Amino acid sequence: MSESDVNKAPSVPSFKLSETRITVVLSVLIMLGGFAYYTQVDIGVMLRSGITVLVFAILFDRLVQWSRRWFIRQELNIFQHVFTSLNDPYVVTNQDGIVVCTSVGDISSNELKIGASLADFLQGLSSGGHRCYCEVMSILAHENCVERPFANMSLSARQVSDNFILWSLIPKKPNFTEIPKVRVGQTTEMNAAAQVLFGGIADLPDFAKLRIGQGNAVRTTSGEQQIIPLKQQINGAAEYIFLPDDVSNAGLGGSDFEVLPVPMVKLSVEGRILNANADACRLLGISSGDGLALQDLMEGLGRSISDWLTDASHGRGLSHPEFLRLTRRDKEVFVQVSLNKSTDAGRVILIAVLSDATELKTLEAQFVQSQKMQAIGQLAGGVAHDFNNLLTAISGHCDLLLLRHDASDQDFADLVQINQNANRAAALVSQLLAFSRKQTLRPESLDMRDTLSDLTHLLNRLVGEKIDLSLNYDPELRSVRADKRQLEQVIMNLVVNARDAMPSGGRITISTEGEHIASPIIRDRVSIDAGDYVSIKVRDQGCGIPADKVQKIFEPFYTTKRTGEGTGLGLSTVYGIVKQTGGYIFVDSVLEQGTEFNILLPSADSEPDVIIEDIVLTPQKRRSREQGIILLVEDEAPVRTFASRALQLRGYQVLEATCAEDALEQLQDESLKIDVFVTDVVMPGRDGPSWVKEALIKRPNVRVVFMSGYAEDSFETHQAEIKNSVFLPKPFSLTDLTDTVQQQLA
Repeated sequence: MSESDVNKAPSVPSFKLSETRITVVLSVLIMLGGFAYYTQVDIGVMLRSGITVLVFAILFDRLVQWSRRWFIRQELNIFQHVFTSLNDPYVVTNQDGIVVCTSVGDISSNELKIGASLADFLQGLSSGGHRCYCEVMSILAHENCVERPFANMSLSARQVSDNFILWSLIPKKPNFTEIPKVRVGQTTEMNAAAQVLFGGIADLPDFAKLRIGQGNAVRTTSGEQQIIPLKQQINGAAEYIFLPDDVSNAGLGGSDFEVLPVPMVKLSVEGRILNANADACRLLGISSGDGLALQDLMEGLGRSISDWLTDASHGRGLSHPEFLRLTRRDKEVFVQVSLNKSTDAGRVILIAVLSDATELKTLEAQFVQSQKMQAIGQLAGGVAHDFNNLLTAISGHCDLLLLRHDASDQDFADLVQINQNANRAAALVSQLLAFSRKQTLRPESLDMRDTLSDLTHLLNRLVGEKIDLSLNYDPELRSVRADKRQLEQVIMNLVVNARDAMPSGGRITISTEGEHIASPIIRDRVSIDAGDYVSIKVRDQGCGIPADKVQKIFEPFYTTKRTGEGTGLGLSTVYGIVKQTGGYIFVDSVLEQGTEFNILLPSADSEPDVIIEDIVLTPQKRRSREQGIILLVEDEAPVRTFASRALQLRGYQVLEATCAEDALEQLQDESLKIDVFVTDVVMPGRDGPSWVKEALIKRPNVRVVFMSGYAEDSFETHQAEIKNSVFLPKPFSLTDLTDTVQQQLA
């Protein structure tokens, strides 16, 4: 570096009589004159002394400037000596960003010369150059070294001395251990490697003109390169992967291919694995692909894999990825396979890009299962509704016949059998409603210790003599809010299930304990909210449940028992009741060691309801003829006929209506006096609660009896809004109906 170059660099300090220095000199002279005036010192002597001091100060400042110039020249000589052996573009600037030294790299041949502004040069390379320069300079005020990506370069700066900053601007080359990817869907996205390769979205090639799986001359930030694009469909978007020709086409087996972070397999058109990178081997569960074929590792295509590969080798179906299941024995893995056609040494090959789709297929299976269970639940609820209407008509007319026959009649036993089997059918329908969660619960605060104690005698009869039933209670157990009858059904079903798992006998343990969950937890894909719970565990020593069947045991009509030993509704009923109560149920099972069902019910804030024993009063003789006018609204003709006859036999006057609109039309007669509305809940057109609310506007004192085979989720809320209303579940007997109406009239 010549002396003239150094002198041109503004970073070399020099003494100039600037306005600031002139101001300082004049200020000093004025201060000395003022000091001499007030102290009565000879002004001439004072001025001469001041001028002498000032001259020495100027000479000293000049000496310092000459010293700094000498040290700076030595620093620049060192930089020049170092840069002579470097080919990479490096520059040295002063603190103002003015270039004072450059290397012999590519940058020196451009406009970045000594004395030029680095910020202006960066702005010329990219519109964000000046902003990037200012960002680096602000960081250098606190840190010694900064590195930032800039356009297609890596811009770094290092504070090498108090006067100079060393800058490096090295063009980036694509690093294919981070593969350039571009996703084209509703929006176009590109990863960092693609930004380095192409620059920006506007610089991307025309995807429609790309030859997938073959070499393409593509314009990149480093000039034109041979790039091989691969394509796969992911979640409805096309994802393009760009590989350099020397990696993907010439050999496809070197070290570069091995470290690619995308599972890739090179295949012959027959399906023989020519090479598989490390990620593909880990996904496929193999050590290498030698001697293996794709047909040996995957299944579930729905057609011959060989035909699929043949179509791909002819360019058919390359844009349609397939989901296949790996034949791994250690775990179940699904993969999405995208085939791309390419060439290697003049022969056609296939490049398979794999992606782990296990989680996606699992979520899909869960969604399908959820849809199936919802459809079955809706079907069960609909069947139960219609079936309950039939059972109501059957058992009701049977009750009417029983009124005309006594025990000595030869038909009496047959009628009793009809009645008993109708009740058994009603119990089966109740299980369907519990599964579909459409039954109407009557929750109350319960102490599980009392509930289980009341069940002990019945449970001992259920399990028999071969099985020992043990109950363990938590002495400080909180209460739960649930339907007592339904909760007892849950315990009974679980105990019966445990009994059937131990045909040779064993022990069943029922334990209760309080459980506090501090923060939400995930178990079996279910999120359990934080709070206080009551845990009810039913443990047996039976045969256990195989791991592949545990997830199916709560499905309706699924059973591991032999034909005729179970309906397949026991555990699904348990699940439905627990979920409708707001709780959770989990199962842990080990083959030949036993099974444990764990029910978590939210603890109730209120104390258990005090059950007061019914006070037995001296019964009064029922009146032979009751009085009252009943408006009966029922769309099912057999049920309406039975209910009307049953109420008329008790002496009530009954007005019938086939639908809500018919009932409201009859009520237009203001002279008509009605004591009780007896109405179905679910009917074509308007439902029971809606027409009753309208009718009660003008007749607020009328009592209401709702009856239904099942109730929708919103019924309980609607019924609570209607005063003086009760619910009578179908199927009901003649006595149930007349007693309910009588209680409303009392």
